[in-house]
Amino acid sequence: MQQTREVFITEHYKKYHTDTRRPPSWKTLEVVSFGVISKFYGNLKSTVGSKDSIAAQLGTVNHTFLPSWLQSIAQIRNICAHHGRLWNKNLPGRPKLLPKPPKPWISNVPTSNEHYMLYIHLCCMKYLINIINPDNSFTHKLKDLLAKYPNIDPNALGMKPNWENEPLWK
Repeated sequence: MQQTREVFITEHYKKYHTDTRRPPSWKTLEVVSFGVISKFYGNLKSTVGSKDSIAAQLGTVNHTFLPSWLQSIAQIRNICAHHGRLWNKNLPGRPKLLPKPPKPWISNVPTSNEHYMLYIHLCCMKYLINIINPDNSFTHKLKDLLAKYPNIDPNALGMKPNWENEPLWK
């Protein structure tokens, strides 16, 4: 961690040079990857009360659903970061879906056989983004991307007809 280029971390070590401990978590979490955060949350014991509190604040009710969503997002991020293909791909993660989500969701839920496709993962991302930033432009950007590449078959992504009319995407 002392080899970081982040100014606030190097300043921490300058100021607290006699303290051999790492910087506090609120500083450290600023420089870790999403994958590490996903694993950190997933590895918390289920008896830790904050685990359910975090999940509830993100609209996933309790800790049994959120870890699979975070892992899924981290895997997709890694595929993108390494210039991998998402179209017509068998994705490794399978997000565990909420039976009755408390926030707007999709009525035409893909079958469990379709959970390897991108669409359900995009739905999980959109669900979380809607809670974190209700005024997000994710839907607009996704529509623009699909319009820019009309040769991409949305069906090969697992997208249902009229997906953009689902409550989640409005």
